[in-house]
Amino acid sequence: MLNQDVHDKVVGEFKARFGAAPAAVAYAPGRIEVLGNHTDYNEGFVLSAAIDKGTFFAASPAEGDDVELYALDMGEGWSGKLADVRKVESGPTWANYPLGTFAWLFGGDAKKAGKGFKAVFGGNIPLGAGLSSSAALEMATALALQKIYGTSFGKTELAKIGQKAEHTFAGCPCGLLDQASSMYGKANSLVKSDFRTNEFENVSLGDKVAFMMVKSNAKHALVDGAYASRRQACEDAAKHFAGVLRKKVTHLRDVTMSEWVLYRGGLSETAARRAAHPIGEDERVLQASVLLGQGDLKGFGALMYESHESSRSWFENSCEELDTIVDTAKAIPEVYGARLSGGGFGGSCCLLVDPAAADKIASIIVKEYKARHGDEPVASVIRPSDGAALVG
Repeated sequence: MLNQDVHDKVVGEFKARFGAAPAAVAYAPGRIEVLGNHTDYNEGFVLSAAIDKGTFFAASPAEGDDVELYALDMGEGWSGKLADVRKVESGPTWANYPLGTFAWLFGGDAKKAGKGFKAVFGGNIPLGAGLSSSAALEMATALALQKIYGTSFGKTELAKIGQKAEHTFAGCPCGLLDQASSMYGKANSLVKSDFRTNEFENVSLGDKVAFMMVKSNAKHALVDGAYASRRQACEDAAKHFAGVLRKKVTHLRDVTMSEWVLYRGGLSETAARRAAHPIGEDERVLQASVLLGQGDLKGFGALMYESHESSRSWFENSCEELDTIVDTAKAIPEVYGARLSGGGFGGSCCLLVDPAAADKIASIIVKEYKARHGDEPVASVIRPSDGAALVG
């Protein structure tokens, strides 16, 4: 079993705390975004992957309406009654992820469950690295509690339940990418997501390459305002193209780069530049899927570099630290592609690498980054892995 040591710690803590083995144990991985940046709210495409680090959630039914959670990594717990299952405003706010997921398994009202549960969870996803530890916790919670309570939601429905937990309990207006990637992951494969239809499929990557996540130490300055302004620019551009193209346009998903070139007149320069990024990203994701089908890893990597350049030049959601990582990676033969991952404005970069050269790659990037910025980024090798599942 992947991450057997973490499983054993979680189950061992459950037995010690509650005096018996858990009735259900579920595992869910974190995720990386590989290609397709800021395309989700434009109803576009994304390539992502479930990673080889994740979260285990062990649970059993309670005798009455008590709910008891223990976060092994945090060393603290939360307890209450079914009637107390609501957004945690102060104290252990991490409880919002499992509590919100539990509530939405029952339409948002935990009292409908009829009985409580007791649970222990823990994992090995690095926090703050853009690997979506919150979605992993939600999906592990959903699968374990589904077994206990006998619900029968499918993968996409469970992903949407986790998304609702983020929106209403955690207060994060996320898309569906994180939860879907965790649910639909497959070893040595990427998850191709269509955010118009919410359809997900696997695209083989093979076992000759891996990813390296390099976490910068860049501060996320003005991220909320910057995100909102870029999203608004995309919406404004979609309305513009809806008025000038002889076809139905509801989102930038419906616009091609050729149409952008021909019909951008009338848009502000800023809105036009912002729109070019998700339009190009959709085309890169579709092209990348074809290249991977042909086994063309270098061609796929070149699209990752193109994606980062689009972020840098058109969408302007990169920063000096992320650019340093990507520019340094370009000079290393064993790196086939690199780009920022996630929202941008800081955070991490995702590199497609030869895993045999991982130490060399990390050493070169850390040295160059430290020379330019004075501190050291954190680099870790990530292998695309299977998605969430019951393991007990």
